[in-house]
Amino acid sequence: MEIIPVQPSDLTVRPAGLSSLADSFIADMDISEGSRDTYSRSLRQYISWLESTGRGDRIDLQREDILAYKDYLASGKSSYTVSLYMTTIRKLYQWLESKRIYPDVTRGIKGSKKPRGYRKDTLTPDQLREALSTLKRKSLEGLRDYALFNLMARTGLRDIEVSRAQVGDIRQEAGQPVLQIQGKGRDTKDDFVLLTPEALKPIKRYLKARGAVQEGDPLFCSHSDRNSGQALTTRSISRIIKTALRQIGLDDKRLTAHSLRHTAITLSIKGGASLQQAQAMARHTDPKTTLVYFHNLDRIQAGAEKFIDF
Repeated sequence: MEIIPVQPSDLTVRPAGLSSLADSFIADMDISEGSRDTYSRSLRQYISWLESTGRGDRIDLQREDILAYKDYLASGKSSYTVSLYMTTIRKLYQWLESKRIYPDVTRGIKGSKKPRGYRKDTLTPDQLREALSTLKRKSLEGLRDYALFNLMARTGLRDIEVSRAQVGDIRQEAGQPVLQIQGKGRDTKDDFVLLTPEALKPIKRYLKARGAVQEGDPLFCSHSDRNSGQALTTRSISRIIKTALRQIGLDDKRLTAHSLRHTAITLSIKGGASLQQAQAMARHTDPKTTLVYFHNLDRIQAGAEKFIDF
């Protein structure tokens, strides 16, 4: 079926200001609460740019204006952020056109090209062991931080997945301990990671030290006076990992909590995991994402540079 774009002369609703339409647009979207927050943040950025460039909060812009906004984003944000924000703008104008409010002037405009490979460095097994050795297990916080770091390094969990985890999410699947997780962009805990004995033992030791815990309690919680018992935030998790890395002299912006995820995937492949096995652990929707890790390892191991001699 041929799609005929709406023309300005076809409009049945007079264009209003973007601010007054933003809430209606977001409310109309069948998306998760996390995505709603992302859309809201993206639109606030867009409206702020419109006002700063003398465009007010108008929606009646042209393709050139949208491209100018994309250039503005590209001047200070990563390609991933640019693509994310531009996705919101494209969906906004698609919605405006569907409501016959304004034509979709974003048609054909793409996000930024994503860089090849992954953005964070990985750690070696020796570095992992050294970092874990700095986490002294003589206090409740030390037991927690050790179990948390160890879990992320052995399963490739994201910080948001760790933050959402509850005590009752540790279950048995076909006789194997697993941790049920709510993945990125998911509304329910519909996936899991395997808990090897090496991953599970520190968690059990930490939970035993906590005393009586309920299934609905956070798996990793704060033990400070102000937030005692509350789930660790992603910021707190990142700080714990970053502190452990700094303790062994690894103070680099490319080494973060997310580096543990890349490390886990990389080490699983180096250990013999197949594409399907690595993809399942990483919970990548597209196997091409997992293939990047295989390609990078192959590139390093079979590098032609090793044959150069002079």
